[in-house]
Order: sequence, then C-alpha cells, then structure tokens
Amino acid sequence: PLDGVMLNEVAAFNTAALTGESVPRNIREGEEVLAGMIVTDKVIRIKVTRPFDKSALARILELVQNASERKAPAELFIRKFARIYTPIVIGLAVLIVILPFVYSFIDTQFAYVFNDWLYRALVFLVISCPCALVVSIPLGYFGGIGAASRLGILFKGGNYLDAITKINTVVFDKTGTLTQGTFEVQECKSASGIKEKELIKLVASVESNSTHPIAKAIVNYAKLQNVELLPVTGTREFAGFGLEAMINGTPVWVGNCRLLSKFNIEYPAELLQITDTMVVCAIGTDYAGYLLLADTLKEDAKKAIDDLKMLHIKNIQILSGDKQSIVTNFAEKLGISKAYGDLLPEGKVKHLEELRQDEANRIAFVGDGMNDAPVLALSHVGIAMGGLGSDAAIETADVVVQTDQPSKVAEAIKVGKLTRRIIWQNVSLAFGVKLLVLILGAGGIATLWEAVFADVGVALLAIMNAVRIQKMIK
Repeated sequence: PLDGVMLNEVAAFNTAALTGESVPRNIREGEEVLAGMIVTDKVIRIKVTRPFDKSALARILELVQNASERKAPAELFIRKFARIYTPIVIGLAVLIVILPFVYSFIDTQFAYVFNDWLYRALVFLVISCPCALVVSIPLGYFGGIGAASRLGILFKGGNYLDAITKINTVVFDKTGTLTQGTFEVQECKSASGIKEKELIKLVASVESNSTHPIAKAIVNYAKLQNVELLPVTGTREFAGFGLEAMINGTPVWVGNCRLLSKFNIEYPAELLQITDTMVVCAIGTDYAGYLLLADTLKEDAKKAIDDLKMLHIKNIQILSGDKQSIVTNFAEKLGISKAYGDLLPEGKVKHLEELRQDEANRIAFVGDGMNDAPVLALSHVGIAMGGLGSDAAIETADVVVQTDQPSKVAEAIKVGKLTRRIIWQNVSLAFGVKLLVLILGAGGIATLWEAVFADVGVALLAIMNAVRIQKMIK
C-alpha cells in the first residue's frame, strides 16, 4: 500500500495495477517498489519512503480528479437555443398584438380589431411551441444510446454521442485492450538432435510447480499437446534467472539466457536479439532449445484499426507499460505507426496532454486497467473495456464496451454519427415547417389547424424519424 525501497536481494512483483502488464517484474535490492505492486514469490522487506498521500496509488487518484475537472462539459444544442428562442417568440407574439394597434393611429383607414390580432398572436404561439425539438431531440439521443446498448456499447450520456462524432485521434492501451492479456506459447525451437515434444516435456516438467504466469502458460500448452510430464526432484530457484531441477538424475536448466551464462552453458548468439518473452532450456551442459511466448492479439484487433481508418481516423496510437520492443512489434502487426512503451500512468497522462496541446486533436482513449483511469478522464471521450476491465476504468470512462471487443470503438463512432444525423434532420424539419407556418400565421393565412400540425404533427414526424435509429443500427 506504500512506496518504498527493496531491502531483499530480488523478488518478483505483479505490477498489473500500475502498468497493465501481466508478466511479473523482478525488482532488486535498492530499487523502488510502488504502491499497488504485489509480491508473488516470497515474503520481503521494504523500507517505506513516502506517506500514502504521496504514493503511486494516491497520485493516480489525483490524476483522475484533476483530469475530470479539466474536461469541459458538452451542452446539447437545444439547451443553448432555448435561452434565446423562448423570449424572442413571446416578444414577437406581443408585438403581433401591439404593432397593428400603434399603426392604426398612424393610418386612420386601418381598422384594428383586437380579437383578430389576439387570435393571430395565439396561433403564432401555438406554432412556435417547441414540442418537436423538446421531445424529438432527447428521444434521438435515447434512441442512439438504446441502439448502441444492443451492440454491447454503453454511452453514459447523450453528450458523449455528440463528442464521439468529432473524434479524429484514437489512442489504445495494449494489454487487455488490443491483446488478450494472457501468455501463450507461440513457437517451440529445439536444438539439433532433440525433438520438439521432448523439449516441451522437459520445460513443462520443471515449471510444473511454479505459480509464475509464464510457467502456467507452458504447462497448459503441454496439456494441449497431450505431453505427459516427468517427475522432478531437487528443484532450485535462482531469483531473476530461472530454475534448476533433476530429471532422471540429469540436471535440467529452464530460464533466461542469463541463467545459461551464469553456469557457462553455450547457446546461439541470435537468442539475444529476440525481443519476445523467451524460456531457454539446457540439459546438463548442453543447450536444448527455447519456447517463445507472447500475449496474443484479440481476434478483431486488426479489424478495429482497419475500421477506424475507413472512418478517416488516421492518427491511431498505442500507449503501454510493456517493453518498447514488444509494443513496437504489436503495432507493426496492426499497421499502427506510433507506439510508445515503458509508460507508467504519469507517462501516459503526459503524452495525452501533449496531444491535447493541439486544439485540432479530438482524442478518444481506449483502455481497461486502473492505470488507464487518469488518461480515460483526460481524453475528450474515454472508452473502457467493460467485460474484464477494472472498476476504476469503467467508473471513469464515458463509454463502456461490454464485450471487450476493440472493433466496437468504430461502431460507437458510427452510432454517434447516425444519431447526430437523425437529430439534425429533426431540427431542420421542425424549424423549416414552423418558420413557414409562423409567417403564414402572422399574416392571418394559417389557422389553428395549421398551428396544431406545426406543433403536434411535426413532433410526431420527428419522433417517428428518431425511432428509425433502432432499425438502422443492427
């Protein structure tokens, strides 16, 4: 719960709350441990360096609060318009009664009949009643919100339906948003003379008693390959390096390249160039091969990016707490040119603030973790993955994707644009008909029947038009 300095030699920490990454991070003696990191492998000692109100978790909460205060509230058009429209219409109705009376003193031939001009003024008021606007515009937003919810997209207000139509920059978190957030074995490469299944059997057997996420992924992979594990004895852990175990009286080493170097076991130099997570194996003093593991992209991740580009959104970026090399690799697969890794929550906020300095940028941030909450609040539209996302992200976001599918971001923008188009059709219809009948009413041509149509009739037409949103979005 507090920031401090590591006093033990080394320990593995789950840093997902701060970085969003599922791979534990090894922190060594003298290095900083932040509030929200959870030790996974042993009891440790930490020297506290900051009180809670200055800890990493407290700073995240402060960032969320400050970002929320900086977000300008979006007001609907009808609210602004009503402040001007209502007094003008009442004033015009009064003038319709008074001006002819004043004119009758100027032109004595003009016969002023109070009842006639009062009737015209009342017809004018009935026509000008903004029922079509007051009813159909909110109904349009409700229709858009309802239609989006059928697609698994929850808008927290009609103003966000408006805001999402202006988005021209979309920034994604990586882990849990574009990727599954879980590790899977992607490749098995054995040394000459060793079968792949034999390599999998050795590595999975050594890792079978470990609680590390990578170890679990390897054991699950062995089960899927119908590989039977071997009994192991004398397992020893070398913190930050890997494991040693005895299998049939032979030592087997499983870990990273530094483990093999530590015991002077030769291995191919090209292994040092691999950026993905790798588990290397050696039997005795001989290199046996390696397993390559990586987080996997969600099925619709590529479609999500392609759909956004189809909507003419060219500025698409990734911000992640994962290593830069891994983030760059995923970005290349998705066709994204701008990807930034090694970022804590403060780093993501700083990057988003730089984007906001250009007033032309209207930014949507898409994330799922507690570490994403500050940038979700700071963006013009915050979109959270609601299925497996953290409570902090869901609470802070303006839009929640219940299905955890990144492709729903483009669908949310489409729903917003369709809703906006329907609403402006209703506004144009209401103003067009009302303006025409208002002029006719003021001239005494339109009767109360035309006034009722301009009010209730146009309102019914606008309502039926708004209902179309449900049918147009499937």
